[in-house]
This record gives sequence, structure tokens and C-alpha cells, in this order.
Amino acid sequence: MRRSPAALIGGAIIGFFLLVAIFAEQIAPFDPTRGDLRASYLPPGPVHFFGTNVQGQDVFSRIVFGTRLTLGIAVMSVTIGVVIGSILGALAGYFRGVVDGVIMRSVDIMLAIPGLLLAIAVVSWLGRGVVQIAIAIAVVNIPIFARILRGSLLALRDADYVIAARSVGVRGPAILLRHMLPNALGPLIVQGTLALATAVIDAAALGFLGLGPPDPRTPEWGAMLSDTYRYLTDAVHLALFPGVAIVLAVLGFNLLGDGLRESLDPRLRR
Repeated sequence: MRRSPAALIGGAIIGFFLLVAIFAEQIAPFDPTRGDLRASYLPPGPVHFFGTNVQGQDVFSRIVFGTRLTLGIAVMSVTIGVVIGSILGALAGYFRGVVDGVIMRSVDIMLAIPGLLLAIAVVSWLGRGVVQIAIAIAVVNIPIFARILRGSLLALRDADYVIAARSVGVRGPAILLRHMLPNALGPLIVQGTLALATAVIDAAALGFLGLGPPDPRTPEWGAMLSDTYRYLTDAVHLALFPGVAIVLAVLGFNLLGDGLRESLDPRLRR
């Protein structure tokens, strides 16, 4: 990873966003939920760095606090997806047979549904809270992680160290937990990093479609784009800065994921 400039750039971008999310209160000069109609629709300037929106809310402060919300949803959704997907993938990859058939046919059905459409359906069923949005995005990721771990475990079933463990009497669950899973984590880590980028896009898409947090004052990048797209001809900055934040976050996770893939996959090492 040290030899990958792209990974270093991606890590720097994500590190920057993490610092912004952690120190949002110290960075943001204004309350992101409070507006002043007398100062609405202002262009970027020395007081309001990114200008103000129609409600007079400071766009810079809303993007700063939106960083915390967006990254929180992304991390929560990927964590849920990794845990549940790994359990299903481990069961399918190790025990095979009927268990494998049932799990993988369910995975195939879920993968046949467009991810955003599936997330919209889950949010419509569960509601529009932050946790519900994270669960909806996690549902999209679960079959992906399950398939990846299953494939890795199938490739490891006949590895020399697994055969040696069986020959000395190590039982199945112990082989799975001690020998196979640790060697199958590389692809999961890479996919988890890339899934964070997808989660940022999905969260923004749900917010843009009006399926984000129910409070309209909540600073969320997708909702900010949805609220301002009709003013693009007169105030392009209202959509420019949230859009740039989304692009940079997605770019950072993708670059970091590519760097991790090069580091963890021996076939890609030079």
C-alpha cells in the first residue's frame, strides 16, 4: 500500500472526512439547522464560505455536519452487511449441500433486484430514520459479502493447512474459525472499503428522493441536492458543494479499496 499513490490519496481523503466528522462542532461556524431568512440565498463569501440556502442556513456548516451523518450511515450499513453476509457465506461455503443451495438461491434473488430499488423498498417498509436507512443499505450489501466469503471458503477447503488440520482430528467448526476465516478476510476487507463508497451514493440517493431522515432540517448531502436542484440556474453553489463532497468521499473510498486490493492480493503485487 505504501507503493500505491492512489491508495495514499484515498486514505488522505477519507482521513480528512473523518476529522471533519469528529470535530464538526469546532469546524462549523453556524448551527446547521437554524436559518435566517434575512440572509437567505447568499453567494459564497467571507462569512458564509459556501453561501446560504433558501432558508438562510449556512451551506458550509450543513456539509460539515452532513459528513458525520453520511459516514455514520455508511459505516453502520457496511458493518451490518459484513456481519450478516459473513455468517451466511460461512454457512454456505463450509457446510454445502441443502444449506448452500438455500442460501445461494436467496442471494441470487436479492442480487437480481437493483440495489437502489431494494433499498427504497426496505426504507418504505421500515421508515425513514437513520438506523432504518443503514439497514436498507445493508440489505443491499448482504448478498455481495455472502457470495464473496463463500467463494473464498470454497477455494480454501482443499488447502494444505486445512487438510492437515483435518488429519490431526480438528473438528469442522474449529477449522472454519481458526484456519479458514482468517485467510478469507482479505477479499472481505477490500469489498467492505468499496462498499462504503456505494453506501455513500445510496444514502445520498435516498436523501435526494425524499427517503432520508424525516426532519427536513437534518443536514444530509442528498437532501441538500434535492432541495436546491431547482435553483441551479441562479445559484449553482447550492448544489455544487454537496455534490463535490459526495464525489470526493466516493473517490476516496474507491482509491483506498483499490490500494488494499493490490496489497492483499498476491497476484496483483509487482
